[in-house]
Amino acid sequence: MFPEKIQNLIKQLSKLPDIGPRAATRLSFYLINKDQEELEELSESIRNLKKEVHLCSQCFNIASKENNLCSICSDKCRDNTTICVVETILNIPPMEKTKQYTGLYHVLGGLISPGNGLGPDNLKIKELVERIKKNDIKEIIFALSPTTEGDTTFLYIERMIKPLGIKISRLARGLSSGSDLEYIDENTLSNALRGRS
Repeated sequence: MFPEKIQNLIKQLSKLPDIGPRAATRLSFYLINKDQEELEELSESIRNLKKEVHLCSQCFNIASKENNLCSICSDKCRDNTTICVVETILNIPPMEKTKQYTGLYHVLGGLISPGNGLGPDNLKIKELVERIKKNDIKEIIFALSPTTEGDTTFLYIERMIKPLGIKISRLARGLSSGSDLEYIDENTLSNALRGRS
């Protein structure tokens, strides 16, 4: 139907997360209509991605090739006694936008999900425990998805770090502003009752 080069581009774009064949086809035709200079810039950015960035050796966030640590871990103004545990790197920007959290992060790289082939050994849990043991950490805040996998991951890690005697907390869960109690599911309502202040 399409020339082989276009079909190959569609196939490659379809491998990206949340991009199906239809979206890949639209992206391909979008790119065809771009200037060659823009395409070369995009191509160069993709080509150098692995050369220019790596994971932070401390928290597993993104760091530039010049630094071993990410910009958050290397910031001396951050509270280095508090660690917020997140599922992925994509969870950090929303937390930072709140301007309410000034500590450090630890990216697990996923959640325990045996159905998806992810067990504790596939995540950065051992690294978190070692980090807590080596540093003067006073609190661990879990900012994980409020799902079965998030709860399982929290309980697994909590069991490992509880003997270390540091404060463990989770983000509050519950009712959003403006919601009608009549239409709230029982899990949300249960969480709201347990997390009441």
